[in-house]
Amino acid sequence: MQDRYLYLARHGEATPDEGELTEAGRRQAELLGKRLNGIPFTAVHHGPLPRAVQTARLLGGQLADVPLLESEAAGDYVPYVPARDEFPAEVAEAWWARFASVPAEERAHGAKLACQAVMDFTGPVDRGDAPRHDLVVTHAFLIAWLVRAAMDAPACRWMGLNHANAALTVIRYAPARPATVLVYNDMSHLPGDLRWTGFPAELRTP
Repeated sequence: MQDRYLYLARHGEATPDEGELTEAGRRQAELLGKRLNGIPFTAVHHGPLPRAVQTARLLGGQLADVPLLESEAAGDYVPYVPARDEFPAEVAEAWWARFASVPAEERAHGAKLACQAVMDFTGPVDRGDAPRHDLVVTHAFLIAWLVRAAMDAPACRWMGLNHANAALTVIRYAPARPATVLVYNDMSHLPGDLRWTGFPAELRTP
């Protein structure tokens, strides 16, 4: 068994219709790629939506011969909708209202994809002579779900986690050890004017 290092990146800033990246989003993606240059990635996995595809291609252009692999499990979906009594009491009404309208079919499909993402992207690897490094270009919900899983937090706690555009999170999975979140929502590769996009304004720090 070998360690796996999972690098999670949210797509760059998108246009209001989410059909493509903004100029800022393209710069974010390129700068993220420059930061990750030199890491021996096995692959760059990305969701199927244009903003994730474009981000993966732009950052992939900064890497050396790393394959880009599209994955539905890396897409944009609701991974889990808790029952009302699973929410913390102080936020129960607001959070329930936010997700109560998600159709049953969409909930089931999201849960299935979330399970697939855990199977595909997490845990130590069972072969190889060196640690494995995987990059997943995805969306805020999946990043929150995988961080929650790494911390063994209750399923509903993915909702309390946010992630900025082109920010980086890194999780280490080692044999016979709990998963470790090494880096979360890191934007040190971005200049000040490109940080915090896509993140709730009231939660930003200087």
